[in-house]
Amino acid sequence: MANIKSAKKRILVTETKTARNKAIRSKVKTSIKKVEAAIAAGDKAAAQACLVNATSEIDKACTKGVYHKNNASRKVARLSKAVSAMA
Repeated sequence: MANIKSAKKRILVTETKTARNKAIRSKVKTSIKKVEAAIAAGDKAAAQACLVNATSEIDKACTKGVYHKNNASRKVARLSKAVSAMA
């Protein structure tokens, strides 16, 4: 356990940021799963609607620094490709 005041503060700040990042990452994963579920069900309209929501969540996470911009871009591209490839 830390003895120095600044080290104790860093521990608290790290815990706070970790909780925030985990919540944001969870929202992104949930939105991605909704898109994938719609694709699996073969519902293109629902998949496109979920894709818009997922893209928004991923962009927000990128803006807040949870994901690197290239990682966010890759996630959006893969989802878009999957939705557009639906028959």
